[in-house]
Amino acid sequence: MKILVVEDQEETAAILKRKLEAERYAVDVEHDGERGFYRARTNDYDLILLDNGLPGKSGSEICAGLREYKIGTPIMILSVQAEVEEKVALLNCGADDYLAKPYAWSELSARAKALLRRPAAFTPTTLTVDGLTLDRDTYSFSYNGRSERLTPKEFMLLEYLMRNAGKVVSRGDILEHVWDGGADQFTKSLEMHIVNLRKKIDPYDRNSFIRAVSGCGYAVGRSL
Repeated sequence: MKILVVEDQEETAAILKRKLEAERYAVDVEHDGERGFYRARTNDYDLILLDNGLPGKSGSEICAGLREYKIGTPIMILSVQAEVEEKVALLNCGADDYLAKPYAWSELSARAKALLRRPAAFTPTTLTVDGLTLDRDTYSFSYNGRSERLTPKEFMLLEYLMRNAGKVVSRGDILEHVWDGGADQFTKSLEMHIVNLRKKIDPYDRNSFIRAVSGCGYAVGRSL
């Protein structure tokens, strides 16, 4: 799953990015309101974290603008102002949640997970496709009587493919959702991770679960 963080304090943004990536999310970061608004409007995210006091365009302005564009991505606004009137105003502009600064990481993490569990972006704790079960709590999979933990990027890649079971997912879509926005489109990292996942899932039949569709991308699921 992919999260956009729009925060003008670079040190704060770097900490958020590091902590979110440790929880197996791909993370893009912007430090300016106008750039954050453009990126949120033109890319597909599962969650957007907005600082309210941004240069160029405030978090509330970004939120209201995205709702005008009919973009329903869950949005959490972070603000140093904690008055009831401020909270009400931010929720009325279209935000799904509000968190006052300074905040505890554990609370932000829990609130983010709650937003991601809402029906429009619901991802269960476990995903099962064709006998393979992926467990978000342990970052591991079980298949044909075997269980094994995955690296963060392997987990994110397999989760994205399984969330799109039955579809052919293009290389570009995978890089957009599993890698951050700075990923080199010509990198061989994706192919290397596919190879490693296949080895872990089934060392005897490495094409049985993740299939390459020539000229199109990759797919899992027999319903294709």
